Amino acid sequence: MTVLYLLVPLALFFAAAAVATFIWAVRSGQFDDLETPAVRVLFDDDE
Repeated sequence: MTVLYLLVPLALFFAAAAVATFIWAVRSGQFDDLETPAVRVLFDDDE
């Protein structure tokens, strides 16, 4: 039972870190263009 005193705050810390990382990724433009990287591999740039 006492292990919960360690695991619950640790889980909350990791969840907060994941949310903070997601917010940082959204604000820095990581999710702005979702189509071009998937199609870019199909184009031949060796001209």
